[in-house]
Amino acid sequence: MRHGNKVNHLGRTHSHRKAMLSNMASSLILHKRIETTLAKAKELKKFVEPLLTRAKEDTTHNRRIAFGYLNDKESVKELFGTVSDKIANRPGGYTRIIKLGNRLGDAAEVALMELVDFNDALLLANADKPVKTRRSRRGGKKEGAETSAVEAAPAAAPKADFTIVPEDEAPEAPKAESDESQEDAKSE
Repeated sequence: MRHGNKVNHLGRTHSHRKAMLSNMASSLILHKRIETTLAKAKELKKFVEPLLTRAKEDTTHNRRIAFGYLNDKESVKELFGTVSDKIANRPGGYTRIIKLGNRLGDAAEVALMELVDFNDALLLANADKPVKTRRSRRGGKKEGAETSAVEAAPAAAPKADFTIVPEDEAPEAPKAESDESQEDAKSE
């Protein structure tokens, strides 16, 4: 019986589990995102977050501890180099787990695990996103939610009922001479 033992053994012996988590952590640090099962991703989060916290302070002691967990020189270099520079100001929560659905063969829940500060598309999207206004259930506006009629007008604009076709795919229009061009030709 488990009786308060909160570790998920993942159906492996201690040495196999330790080696697997070490390899997955190295892959996560080197590639910035990996795809794995949800249970492994949750366990990897517990394994790699303390290492990322240690990487914020570059000392020989912290490097040796990280190498003891990872057993890979390249991933330790990457961890204390580019990764630690990106996460220097973050107080925690260095990883993100995104559920992807079930795997076809065995219906295991699959997840994408990534380092939060390395997802450039999401970082750019959050930077460009406008601040949303909040309204109460009664329909009245709350503080800080005032918008002028000028700001609200573009949001209410009707959508266009056409699609834009690139120039190289657009059909050529027949050339018709206008009346002015015909008159210019006659006068010459």
